[in-house]
Amino acid sequence: MLEFLKQEGIDEQLIARIEQYRKAYPVAEGDVIRIPSPQYRYYGKEIWQLAITAILSGENILLVGPKATGKNVFAENLSAVFGRPEWDISFYLNTDASTLIGTDTFKNGEVSFRKGPIYSCAEAGGFGILDEINMAKNESLAVLHATLDFRRIIDVPGYSRIRLAPATRFIATMNYGYAGTRELNEALTSRFMVINMPVISGENLEKLLLQQFPSLKTDYASQLTALFGEIRKKCESSEISTKALDLRGLLAAVNLVRNGLNMHDALTIGIINKSFDEFERTLVEDIVSARIDGRLTKEELFSGN
Repeated sequence: MLEFLKQEGIDEQLIARIEQYRKAYPVAEGDVIRIPSPQYRYYGKEIWQLAITAILSGENILLVGPKATGKNVFAENLSAVFGRPEWDISFYLNTDASTLIGTDTFKNGEVSFRKGPIYSCAEAGGFGILDEINMAKNESLAVLHATLDFRRIIDVPGYSRIRLAPATRFIATMNYGYAGTRELNEALTSRFMVINMPVISGENLEKLLLQQFPSLKTDYASQLTALFGEIRKKCESSEISTKALDLRGLLAAVNLVRNGLNMHDALTIGIINKSFDEFERTLVEDIVSARIDGRLTKEELFSGN
C-alpha cells in the first residue's frame, strides 16, 4: 500500500511518517488477521493527504459525501496503509451503549464482561470504522464523546475506566438524505475532522477499472467510465433516482463478463435492475444501450483471452 501512495504522488515526508507510525505501534499477533487487504484502491491525492495528516496528528475523521464516492473503500484503505487492525461498526436505530462498548454475559457459570467493538478497538489500538454514523440516535452516540475527544477514555459502568491505546483512531462515514438518517449533533461533529468526499473523476474511475481488471481493453474502460458519468448526470438532474448509480454494481458487472456472461445480462443485473420502478428501469436501460454494446463478450472486452 505504501508503494501505491508513492504512485499517487503523496508527499514523501508523509509516507516516511506513516512508516514511523507503523514501527512505533506494532500489532498484537492475534489482531494481525484484522488488518485489511483492500480489494479496491481509492484514487485521489488531495483526499489521501488530508486524511493521512489528520490521522498522524491524532485526529478522528468523518467522511461525508453522496453515494458512490468511495467512503467505505477509503476507510478500509486507510486501515491498510497504517497497518492497523480494523473494527467495522455499523449503526442503526437500536444501537445503544452496550452494543458499542460491551455488556454482561453469563459464561462458564459466572457473569463476565463481553467486550463490544469500541472497547476492543480502543484496547488494541485499531481503527474503528463507524459506518453510517448518522443512522444512530444521538443519545446512543453520547457514549462516544469521551472516547473521541481529548480525554480518550471509555468508562465501563460497573467495571474499570480504560484509556485508548495511542494508535487508536475512529473513521466515521455518513450519507445525506437516506431514509432513517439524521443530522449529527454539534458536540459529536466537533470531535471529527470532516472530509467531504468528491465524486470520483472519470480519470480515477478508469484507473480503478484497469487496476481491478488489468486485461480490460482501455477503449472499453473509457466507455464504461462514460456510462457511469452519464448515469450520474441523469441522477443529478433528477431524471432518475440514485439506485442505478452503483459503482459496486458496475465493477461486479465487468467481473461477470470476465466469468462468461454477455455484457447486456451483466449490466442488467449489476446496474439496470437496481431500479425497481419499471419506468425508471426502462430509462436506465436506454442509457446503457446508448453507451455499451450489449452483445460484447469476454473475448471482446478483455485482451489476452
